[in-house]
Amino acid sequence: MKKLIQFIVRKVPRIYLIKFSFIFSRIISIFYAGNKHECPVCGHKFRKFLPYGNQGKDNRLCPSCLSLERHRLLWLYLKRETDFFQEQYKMLHIAPEQPYLKKFKAMKNLDYTTADLESPIADIKMDIREMPFEDNSFDVLFCNHVLEHIDNDKKAMQEILRVLKPNAWAILQVPLDRTLKSTYEDFSITDPKEREKKFGQYDHLRVYGKDYKDKLEDAGFEVIEDDFVNDFSEEEIDRYRLDKNELIYHCYKPEYKINKEVNE
Repeated sequence: MKKLIQFIVRKVPRIYLIKFSFIFSRIISIFYAGNKHECPVCGHKFRKFLPYGNQGKDNRLCPSCLSLERHRLLWLYLKRETDFFQEQYKMLHIAPEQPYLKKFKAMKNLDYTTADLESPIADIKMDIREMPFEDNSFDVLFCNHVLEHIDNDKKAMQEILRVLKPNAWAILQVPLDRTLKSTYEDFSITDPKEREKKFGQYDHLRVYGKDYKDKLEDAGFEVIEDDFVNDFSEEEIDRYRLDKNELIYHCYKPEYKINKEVNE
């Protein structure tokens, strides 16, 4: 199974992965029935999760809803630390994640729009560096594990800030290497194999370091860098299969930013 998933992740284009992944999950989930691990997103329990990633790392992918560690952690964060499931919000979800898609669409408190450059499940096809929305359009925006794919990530961050309303918030997750003081990128590296070696994935353009928060603040956000995973016991981390290295980046568009722009 590890070798099969490793091959699929490396060789199959993302657009086809999205189209056929749920068919695969329906077939395979039967063989993972059990009670040791639980997915907080879909509520199903399994003896273990599926392997996932370029290296086929074990026990990562929920066999039912296809959530990964970051999806499960963010779901718990939204439940426990925000009013996301209660407040009326106009929301933009960039590169919509499959574990969330049907659940968010069914939420009556959300005016929910999805967008992506390629994804077949997105409502709108767009470039994140030049979004087709007016200023101050959304109350909430999710853009998770996208910026590492974008050459001009600063422009993308500024566009996200632009389309948010004053005091609105965004969740902007990225793969993060906490051992790196500064983000590592090298645009001269174009070979997919070399990119995978240097950046962790063939279509990644950088590895974000501890300065990611600074980058978001330079773009104009107020940023809460939340080590939320440490709120859980070791038993809970193992049961939900969470990543201890994942930080939550909860970003706000400050009111003063608007006032400053008006005054200028």
